Amino acid sequence: MPLDFAAIDFETAGPSAASACSVGVVTVEDGRVVDRVGWLIRPPAGHDVFSEWNIRIHGITPDRVVGAAGWAEQLDDLIAVIGDRPVVAHNARFDMGVVRAACFASGVRTPPLDYFCSLRVARRTYALTSYRLPVAAMAAGFEDFAHHDALADAEACAAIVVHAAARHDAADVPALLDAVGDRLTRLEPHAPQTRVPMAFA
Repeated sequence: MPLDFAAIDFETAGPSAASACSVGVVTVEDGRVVDRVGWLIRPPAGHDVFSEWNIRIHGITPDRVVGAAGWAEQLDDLIAVIGDRPVVAHNARFDMGVVRAACFASGVRTPPLDYFCSLRVARRTYALTSYRLPVAAMAAGFEDFAHHDALADAEACAAIVVHAAARHDAADVPALLDAVGDRLTRLEPHAPQTRVPMAFA
């Protein structure tokens, strides 16, 4: 099985995990990047207030998402880009929490996804003083990217996984996870709910 996966990153409008305002996805096949896509998202109603803190982090302002598709409208496109590949994110708990919360808030079914975390991979591959995305990406030879731009962050995440796989002589995702003592986690489908957890970009 080749090294195939989809690296993903979300930015949020505010502290609500449901407030996704942009996404970046980088698809990798046989250890090589084959596609890079990203777009803005109009956060679900009730989760669409942009905090000054988050705007300072990612630079996305409310006026930029007015004409963007909402979460429910763009979810099929997101799933189509991912395909049947495992998903990876740096601090995957945050990004998978965004998927779950935005689905709940939009009244749509949470898609089933198999995912793993490049932060966990990096911690078990490199000896660093910090494992924040820019530092781990630098260790993987991916430098000078626009941190907190969703697509750039997804590219950095993908670079970490490809580099770590080469370090561990792992031909595919299962072999890489076995080498670092980790495993795929399943994001299970859930029905919508009204209470949405809090998170930060």
